[in-house]
Amino acid sequence: MLDEETFLYFTDRALDGMTAILAALGDELANTRPDLPGANSPYAIVTHCLGVMAAWAGHVAAGRTVDRDREAEFTSSGPVAPLLDRVAQAKDQLRRDLAAADFAAPPRGDVPARYAGTPIGQRQGAALAHVLEELAQHHGQLELTRDILLARTRS
Repeated sequence: MLDEETFLYFTDRALDGMTAILAALGDELANTRPDLPGANSPYAIVTHCLGVMAAWAGHVAAGRTVDRDREAEFTSSGPVAPLLDRVAQAKDQLRRDLAAADFAAPPRGDVPARYAGTPIGQRQGAALAHVLEELAQHHGQLELTRDILLARTRS
C-alpha cells in the first residue's frame, strides 16, 4: 500500500527534477515550445502539474475548493522564478492535503465524469496515485522537452 512517506518521496523527486530543469533553462527556453505538433513549453508543463496536484490531491482527496482553468495551464507563460516559488508552495500544500486524506475513503470532492467509474474516482488513495502518475509522466516529458530545446540551441 502507498503510504504518505513513500508518496512524498516520489512526488518530491519529480517536482525537484522539474524545478531543476526550469532553473537550468531560464526564462526564454522555459517558455519555448518545441517544434512538434501539440508540444507544450516547460513552463506550461509544470503549471499543468500544479493544476493536477490542486485538483486531485486538494479537491478530490482533501475536499478543498479549487479554482482551476485546465486549458489556461497549457498556454501559461512567465518568468521562471515565480513559478519555482509556486512549486514550493504547492509542495507544502500537497503535504497538508495528504495529511487530510484517507487513502481508503471515497473522494471528498467531485471527480470528472470520465474517471467516475475507474479506481481513480473511487478512492482518495487512487486519486493520489493519479497525482503521482501524472507527475512522473510529465517529469519525463519535461526531460525530453528540455533535450529537444537544448539540441535546437546547439545547432
